[in-house]
Amino acid sequence: MSSVLRLRFDYGSIVPWVRRSDGHRVAIAGPDSVWLRSEPHVKTWGQQFSTQSAFTVAAGEKVAFVLTWHPSHEPRPDLVDPFEALEQCLADWREWAARCTYRGPYREAVLRSLITLKALTYAPTGGIVAAPTTSLPEELGGVRNWDYRACWLRDSSLTLGALLAAGYEEEACAWRDWLLRSVAGDPADLQIMYGPAGERRLPETSLPWLRGYADSAPVRTGNAAVDQFQLDVYGEVMDSLHRAREAGVPAERHAWNLQLSLLGFLESTWREPDEGLWEVRGPRRHFTHSKVMAWVAADRAVRTLEDDPSLPGDAGRWRAMRDEIHAQVCARAYDPERNTFTQAYGSTELDAATLLIPQVGFLPPDDPGWWAPWTPYGPNSRTAASCAATAPTPRPWTGCRGRRGPFWSARSGWRTRCG
Repeated sequence: MSSVLRLRFDYGSIVPWVRRSDGHRVAIAGPDSVWLRSEPHVKTWGQQFSTQSAFTVAAGEKVAFVLTWHPSHEPRPDLVDPFEALEQCLADWREWAARCTYRGPYREAVLRSLITLKALTYAPTGGIVAAPTTSLPEELGGVRNWDYRACWLRDSSLTLGALLAAGYEEEACAWRDWLLRSVAGDPADLQIMYGPAGERRLPETSLPWLRGYADSAPVRTGNAAVDQFQLDVYGEVMDSLHRAREAGVPAERHAWNLQLSLLGFLESTWREPDEGLWEVRGPRRHFTHSKVMAWVAADRAVRTLEDDPSLPGDAGRWRAMRDEIHAQVCARAYDPERNTFTQAYGSTELDAATLLIPQVGFLPPDDPGWWAPWTPYGPNSRTAASCAATAPTPRPWTGCRGRRGPFWSARSGWRTRCG
């Protein structure tokens, strides 16, 4: 067998200096240091800016390569036994999976999804990133290549619900605590996403020396959508914390104080246009989903006070706000000719996000206003999986050329939940 290791730091732009130390290969460049060793020892050599080896493995033998990173200004971490580490890792995952309390249909698929959420979790803080990758294209050769290695507040409600439903209260509490730390501060400064430790600065930068997957450039780090105003995140935060209370997660008094601040800001801003769920890079619009989630924020505040009247707050004022939003959405986002809600006020486009209308309680599931376009017999039956979210042609209002890819058609899962 043979192996070739080509280490490149800083997204492939830095070739490290490689030397030997205590029989190990050590690569250093700036703040990064990587140690390579093997058990049992395998001879390695440098060739064409890589570390190479050749060895023979007989039946019953094992050879492990261990790659360890640490800050270059710190001492090398203690050595670990790779075979023991592997067994301990497997044991830990089996023990974690055994805690799953879900016993319904497709349990194996549900457990696999929960394992993915756990694997996306940054253990020191409880933050859960949307994906471990950046710049995988929505369309091969296209430019819609975004960095998803951040924690979206929009995911918080879904994440909390999934973890709590499966019995993982410890992880749900850690995620809730991450959420409270990340959004703390002036409600006007609320972001749609944060770093795994709650970082706020996530500037978008292109890396021109990388060709991208299947020549799909640019490759990006950071995400410019961090600076967008997306009204729905206020509803996502309120819904997440309400779900946590309902599930019995120990409430934090300061959490309610934070929610009061968010609601105060929302009362004065919910009438404004925003960039919306799809993070358009064009002009702001009055997106239906955004307004519905503003309704959710007011609704969850009212329900929280109904459950615990000892908490401070003005339920009457929030009921009035809730009713006003509901009336406006039904009047301005509804197309009576086609008997459907549209993507934005005054628009003709459909949007899969309207499938969330019954799921958040805005309208009952049997209301024809949202259901009609998605029925198998309706004139728009094929739009459930594609609709505006996967528009076959570029839309000027999105502010970005190119097609949306099949990643976004995952929103058809909303249709499945409604059906």
